[in-house]
Amino acid sequence: MKVAVFGKTLYAGVMSALLAECGHHVYWCDIFQDAVHPLEQQHLSFQDQALSLLLQQQCSKGFLQFCNFAALPLDVDVYLLSLNPTEEAHAVTVLGQLQQRPIIHPKLMINASTLGLNGTQRLQKILPQDDWIYLPDMIQEGNAIQSMTRAQQLTVGCENKRAQVKLKELLRPLFPRAQQYLFMPVLDAEFTKLSISGMLATRISYINDLAVVAEKLGIDIEHVRQGMAADSRIGASYMYPGAGFGGENFSHDIQTLASTVSTTGVKSQLLAQVWGINEQQKELLFRKLWNYYQGDLNGKTVAIWGAAFKENTARVQHSPIHVMLPALWAQGVTVKLHDPQALPEIAAQYGQRDDLILCADQYQAVEGASALCVLTGWKQYWSLDYPTLLQQMQHPLILDGRNIYDPEFVKAQGFAYMGVGR
Repeated sequence: MKVAVFGKTLYAGVMSALLAECGHHVYWCDIFQDAVHPLEQQHLSFQDQALSLLLQQQCSKGFLQFCNFAALPLDVDVYLLSLNPTEEAHAVTVLGQLQQRPIIHPKLMINASTLGLNGTQRLQKILPQDDWIYLPDMIQEGNAIQSMTRAQQLTVGCENKRAQVKLKELLRPLFPRAQQYLFMPVLDAEFTKLSISGMLATRISYINDLAVVAEKLGIDIEHVRQGMAADSRIGASYMYPGAGFGGENFSHDIQTLASTVSTTGVKSQLLAQVWGINEQQKELLFRKLWNYYQGDLNGKTVAIWGAAFKENTARVQHSPIHVMLPALWAQGVTVKLHDPQALPEIAAQYGQRDDLILCADQYQAVEGASALCVLTGWKQYWSLDYPTLLQQMQHPLILDGRNIYDPEFVKAQGFAYMGVGR
C-alpha cells in the first residue's frame, strides 16, 4: 500500500518506520514546507537512536520518502494523521488540502492524534466520504518501537467492516492475528485512551501519596513498592515514586478526562486529586531543599541533573523542571543545569539568564553547588563519581527525585541524602 503520514510526533515516526520496513511505500509529508529539507531538520525532533536508524535504513532502501504536499502521489491508499493536542488546526488544513485534490474516494483515514473526545468526528466531517478509524497513540517514549511491535492487542475505534479489512491488511505484517484487534465505536476508543492514561496517572500519584506517609513513619517506600509489585494483581508498572509525571500528551489526557467527568455531572474527585498530588509532587525537592537550609537559599548555587519529563527524550512539557526553576530563582538561587538531550528546549524556553547556567558536562554543573537535585533518571546519573562530587560541591547534599541511589551507600560516601519516601 501507499501510505501518507502527517505529523512530527514520535508515533508518526514509529509508524512510518515500521510500515516502510514491512514493504509499504510510505510518504512522510509536511504540508507546511515548500521544499524538502534534510531528515534531521524536518522530521526528527525526538531522540531515539533505534528509531532514527530504522528510518534512515528505510529511506536508503526507498520504502520511505520525505516530501512536501505537492509531491504526494494522488493514488495514496492510506492517510495517517498523528498530531499533538495543540495541532488540530494543522489536521484541518491537511484535510482541506486533500479535499481539493482529484482523489478517488473512499480512502482509509487513520486519526492517531491526541485530540480528546470527538476529535475523530470533527475531522470526519471534513471528508465524510472516506473510511475513518481512530487508532490511539500508545507509544512509550524511550521504548518507542518495542512498545508498538510488542503490543498484545490494538484498541481500534471503527465499526465499518470495510475499513476494518483495510486496516488489518495494512498492519498484517505486524499484527497478523484477528484477536490482536479490539474493535469498538470511535468514541469508546477515544475514551479508552483517556482512561488508560488516567489509570497510569492514578498509580503514580498513589505511590507518591504513600511515599509522603512512609517518610513520616520512617518507612522506606522502596521496600513497600517492591512488596506491592510482587503481588501479581498489582505489578510494578507505573509504581515508582518520584518528582511527578509530565509529558504533553499524557498530561493532556489526564486533564481532558477530568474535564469530561466533571461536565457529566458525576461527582468524582479522584482525577482532580490525582492531578493535584502530581503538581504538589513537582515541588517536593524544592520543599526539602528549603527545609534543609531553613529558608536561607539566597545567593546559593544549586545543580540540577535532568530537565526532560522522563529519560530518553528531549521533551520538557509539564516536566518538574518548570516548577523547580521559578521556585529557586524566586529565592535568589543560581541554577546550573545538565541534561543529555533537553538543554536546547530549555534554552529556547527560558532564554539567556545570569541565574541559569546550562552545562554540557554533568560534573561541571556541580561545581560550587550547595545541593545536587536529580529530576530525571537518565542512566548516566545512576553511578556517581563521589570523590569528584565531594571535591567540587560547596556542600555534599544530594536530593534524589527518582530514588535511583542507595541511601545508605550515599551517606557512607560523606553525603547528606534525601529521596522520595525514604
